[in-house]
Amino acid sequence: MARILAVANQKGGVGKTTTSVNLAAGMAQSGRRVLLVDLDPQGNATTGSGVNKSKLERTIYHVLLGLGDASNIRVRVDSGYDLIPANRELAGAEVELVALPNREGRLRAALERIAGDYDFILIDCPPSLSLLTVNAFTAAEQVLIPMQCEYYALEGLSDLVGTIKRVRSNLNPRLEIAGLLRTMFDPRNTLANHVSQQLEQHFGDKVYRTLVPRNVRLAEAPSYGAPAVVWDKTSKGAQAYVALTEEILRGYP
Repeated sequence: MARILAVANQKGGVGKTTTSVNLAAGMAQSGRRVLLVDLDPQGNATTGSGVNKSKLERTIYHVLLGLGDASNIRVRVDSGYDLIPANRELAGAEVELVALPNREGRLRAALERIAGDYDFILIDCPPSLSLLTVNAFTAAEQVLIPMQCEYYALEGLSDLVGTIKRVRSNLNPRLEIAGLLRTMFDPRNTLANHVSQQLEQHFGDKVYRTLVPRNVRLAEAPSYGAPAVVWDKTSKGAQAYVALTEEILRGYP
């Protein structure tokens, strides 16, 4: 049965999608069967996987509303993993889900039917603590939190941890934090080093040892429709995600 990880942070621009697509590709390169679920209406994980989101007829929107089966909507991408894509149509799901039964558990129900096909399922969450994110947390076993080492990131982290605790209490008792990933890290920045030390003191071994540097190749890769670990394996950003993949896989014998 698949291990399900939600990649989440309500703050935008912290590297959630970059982490999701590179981790999916890295795990696929390591021989794991991987499904990436794009749960963000922006559809950036879809584009970053080389899929044209404007030409999609069916997406995760149809899965959540019961208008299609995940097994028929998933697509195989060139980077070696399967993808359930998204586009702007997903933005309407927030309103439509409110009136539906089991509104928080619809993603979990959909993934349970195909979980046996994969070793890992990664969910790229939107930059908000919305009903879509709650669906991801209800479906997942663990939450991977990418974050920049800056002051406001610490404030947002407490809100995110609070949401995880509420979901664990009310919807998904198995949910836990997989780890905190420090992204866009610049070791020359005094504040970044200070926040990094605070994270290590507070969260201990829940902070991944891997540091993802600020790297232009990571930013360029989506325009080529491929994760950096596929497009430019020699870049420092790609090498960091390869190291993260290895670090995570060591925790799953």
